[in-house]
Amino acid sequence: MAVILDTPVAIRRTAMDLLARREHGRVELTRKLRQRGAPPELIDPALDRLTEEGLLCESRYLESFVSYRARSGYGPLRIREELSQRGLQRADIEQALRECGFDWQEKLQETWQRKFGGHLPVDARERAQQGRFLTYRGYPLDMVGRLLSGRGGDD
Repeated sequence: MAVILDTPVAIRRTAMDLLARREHGRVELTRKLRQRGAPPELIDPALDRLTEEGLLCESRYLESFVSYRARSGYGPLRIREELSQRGLQRADIEQALRECGFDWQEKLQETWQRKFGGHLPVDARERAQQGRFLTYRGYPLDMVGRLLSGRGGDD
């Protein structure tokens, strides 16, 4: 049975249900509530109240998202792009990436090790294959180049 979102209480309850599952950004939560049929004029006041109460927090969402994606083997470029597509401010994204505490070179090494077993490419085709995979995952070209040339982060 679908919940009818025509009152502030119903909207708040649905928003809290979504937040109970995982952190959400304001833009993402707004989109989900609209998809469920909530009128736009009732969404903003409900989200403002959740923000005031500390239940909806962009910085907590950013921290959670960056941590989750980094642990999943994604690099800073991919994470930055995904957060931008979710409607978050560029300055907030940059701050979250700076403050996350991840050593991106180490994360790159772990991702490469997991996918390719730590075997350096023996020819250009293999080097291109490994490079494409790692850059698709969101690691900068210079880091990938150092790793695949056997230099790692020891320049």
